[in-house]
Amino acid sequence: MTTYFIRRLLLTIPTFIGITLLVFVITRFVPGGPVERMVTQAQIANAEMGIEQIDGVGGSTLSEEQLAQLNAYYGFDKPVIISYFLWLKKVLTFDLGTSSRYNEPVWDIIVERFPVSIFYGLLTLVITYSVCIPLGILKAIKHSTPIDHFSSALVFLGYAIPNYVFGIILISLFASHWDIFPLGGFVSYEFDDLTFFEKVVDLLRHAVLPLLSYLIGSFAVMTMMMKNSLMDNLAADYVRTAMAKGLTFKDAILKHAIRNSLIPLATSFGHTISFVLTGSFLVETIFNIDGMGLLGYESLVERDYPVVLGILVISSGLFLLGNILSDLCVAIVDPRVQFN
Repeated sequence: MTTYFIRRLLLTIPTFIGITLLVFVITRFVPGGPVERMVTQAQIANAEMGIEQIDGVGGSTLSEEQLAQLNAYYGFDKPVIISYFLWLKKVLTFDLGTSSRYNEPVWDIIVERFPVSIFYGLLTLVITYSVCIPLGILKAIKHSTPIDHFSSALVFLGYAIPNYVFGIILISLFASHWDIFPLGGFVSYEFDDLTFFEKVVDLLRHAVLPLLSYLIGSFAVMTMMMKNSLMDNLAADYVRTAMAKGLTFKDAILKHAIRNSLIPLATSFGHTISFVLTGSFLVETIFNIDGMGLLGYESLVERDYPVVLGILVISSGLFLLGNILSDLCVAIVDPRVQFN
């Protein structure tokens, strides 16, 4: 098994290079890069001030020499492949570059958003598995009963509603109409002046609506996956054999069926690791949560490619490691699995 995981780790290297190279090439050929946006902003500023355009390239306010300096600064003066490997060399030394929007190191900008994304990501992960596994077990045991039908209607209704639409509904009702929860943000403006208990209450009040938006989509998938897997195992021969030997139905579920039913959930556990940090940019935009999702969305809109590539490095790395973690979880849950 050790050899298998070593091979998987080595395989992540070309996969990571392929993902980052593809996105890096796209950022070089998509119009509206940092140089073009800088020139456009200068033109707009001069037009508002009534300053006439000087003789520049393409009618811009910058000369050819100035544009060449900007291209050299952002690495656009070299071939794409050379620029990519120069960027990759910096990444290997944990240098993600400098943001063209904030003019700060990309790593520092991303680290500032870590606590917010980890807070929502971990809570979403813990609540999803803590609720969906027991609910899936209950639905499998109570199959075709009113409890099963009612819970299925709820989870599928939640699955049918996109999380950002659900977020808008929650804000409209519980924040705007009834004023029960804050409209958005991670904490209140006076958070630093509150006592410890008041800070906890304030943080939880701000977290309720975004967490519900995060959870609504994953509930149906996890719950139905657990239910269907448990029902398949309950119908298997080994469960009937265990009960024929005198084991009660409850013991047959707890000692045999549940562990095997967790295998499908174990395969998807590692894939959720990247979500812990990247989050959902739509939910974070709606609730004005300054996390990784909102940072990635704003960076794409503003063509802040160093930040976009920095987030890509972290998310793709976590996703590749999550795949290996999924295999490890399967091996722990199911001892029959042997990786050769």
